[in-house]
Amino acid sequence: MRKRAAGLLTLLIFVGLLSARLPNDLAKAGKVDAANVAWMLTATGLVMLMTPGLSFFYGGMVRGKNVISTMLQSFIALAVISLVWVVFGFSLAFGDSIGGVVGDPRTFFLLRGVTSEVHASLSPTIPLSLFALFQLKFAVITPALITGAFAERVRFSAYVLFMVLFSILIYAPLAHCTWHPDGLLRRWGVLDFAGGTVVHISAGVAALAGARFFGRRRDHDRPHEPANISLVMLGTGMLWFGWFGFNAGSALAADATAISAFFVTNTASASATVAWLLCDVMRGKKPSALGACIGAVVGLVAITPAAGYVGIGSSIAIGGVGAIVSNVAVHLKSRTTIDDTLDVFPCHGVGGLVGMLLTAVFATEGGAIRGTLHLFGVHVGAMVVVVPLVYLVSAGLYRVVDLAIPLRVPAEDELRGLDLSQHGESIYEAPSNVTTDAPRGATSVVQAA
Repeated sequence: MRKRAAGLLTLLIFVGLLSARLPNDLAKAGKVDAANVAWMLTATGLVMLMTPGLSFFYGGMVRGKNVISTMLQSFIALAVISLVWVVFGFSLAFGDSIGGVVGDPRTFFLLRGVTSEVHASLSPTIPLSLFALFQLKFAVITPALITGAFAERVRFSAYVLFMVLFSILIYAPLAHCTWHPDGLLRRWGVLDFAGGTVVHISAGVAALAGARFFGRRRDHDRPHEPANISLVMLGTGMLWFGWFGFNAGSALAADATAISAFFVTNTASASATVAWLLCDVMRGKKPSALGACIGAVVGLVAITPAAGYVGIGSSIAIGGVGAIVSNVAVHLKSRTTIDDTLDVFPCHGVGGLVGMLLTAVFATEGGAIRGTLHLFGVHVGAMVVVVPLVYLVSAGLYRVVDLAIPLRVPAEDELRGLDLSQHGESIYEAPSNVTTDAPRGATSVVQAA
């Protein structure tokens, strides 16, 4: 143990010394705008809040024996991906382009040259370091979104390895293709304001591949009872609030585009909440808090790619249509054997696809509603390329990780619950007596709070 600790300490010292000796050769251009800096600091903080929000959102929806493990799977992304981003993740996403597909990992290795100066093409009015920090929060939440698909049956250490590989091999190249000035999809003319393709479609498709790889839960025949709906509502509120930074912050300035993106984000989520509840009522269900929360998040997903390109009226349609299509997708998925625990693909994957297609319909410049189908064709073509590619690479990553560390926990650990079997913790007062779900009469620490 002492030798391992000494080795880790030596490695950390070496990394620090290496970073200090790297040259600072960033080309300077432009001038920092104080108002933009203030807004982007705020937006970055808002986006950071979304990952803890996601942990509450997912944690409240799983069974009581898996609440802590599910929440930690989101929370740990803040730590792990932050380190990956600093070392070479930012370079892979925004470094010098290699064929329009991925960035050169040497460009900003250990954030070399990422200073308080602006960057002519990436951050013309804010420091490049602030741009890197803002983009980091997108990289953090994307793999965390996937966890809902294989919740209640994944080994924690294997998940961490998968998260790192996903960020390197899928997220960073997609971010580069879509948002880098020389990116392949950007050169095609794809419009993705804040991550419809980069975040939601990639996470949703990877989630589908994961659900198919893991198979059904051991106790899938038992009714799935969410642990705590109030946690879901808290998480939804945090996500809705943080999403203003996610979308409006993607303007990279305190300007009219940011205001419009802020407005349409709120409107689309409102529209989707109502549409989802109406769909449930028309099916004979009661209007539920869980349904309202899911609808709100789907609306946020659908408007994400369009936020800077559409008007308020269009956002009502995008949110509503996104909710209806995703609601139908959830209903159809329930008739299959695919055990996507928290419906990540029907909500994020399908919601992201709907959002990207409707961006090409309602965009104020180049949209189909303006009389041209070119942009719509570009977006359809991009989806035809991205969806199968992400699915195949994700499926391959699950298999590779499984060879190194078994991804699925043993049957007895799964039935006992991941909170105890993976982390030795429980939301119940007497974890040593809890082997499956909460026994009748047991008091949950979460409920008591």
